[in-house]
Amino acid sequence: MSRFYCLAAALLIAGCHPSIYVRDGVTDGDTFYLAPRALADDDPVLQSWVTYSLMRSACQLEVGGENPARVSTYKCELKARQHLLDSWQEKRELGVPREDAYLDTLLAVREAGFLDEYTVYYFRRDSWQVPVEVDLDAFRDWRGAHLQGHRPETRLIGFWGYRPASPH
Repeated sequence: MSRFYCLAAALLIAGCHPSIYVRDGVTDGDTFYLAPRALADDDPVLQSWVTYSLMRSACQLEVGGENPARVSTYKCELKARQHLLDSWQEKRELGVPREDAYLDTLLAVREAGFLDEYTVYYFRRDSWQVPVEVDLDAFRDWRGAHLQGHRPETRLIGFWGYRPASPH
């Protein structure tokens, strides 16, 4: 239930703090704009990806830098994918009659204990600091047996852009 409160808080921030999440207008690399459909469409797949988008962009903003939109860390990607799956699993447990091949596959990856490895294998950047506990050899063996033909996905429900210059 605490995941629900985290998502609710993130959505509240998105709607009330225009310097972080703005629904309309021009954007900046330091501003993430949540797509307007995120507030109007209650599709469980879409809303799970809204959770991912909010968590990842919030983490990127927390890390900071000149252009948070270009921030890519292991921590941010893993945290966002964990929340994506938490949201999707909650919806499934509530009996939402919806399937999604990618999200269902990713749940199986997590259930097998390989979400960290999956994140590193499919999304790694040279700048990432990956914990030594991440066992890519074991994941490669598991992946060969369970993920043949798999294609990773990322569906951002919103966008980063450039904030308008101040008229002063």
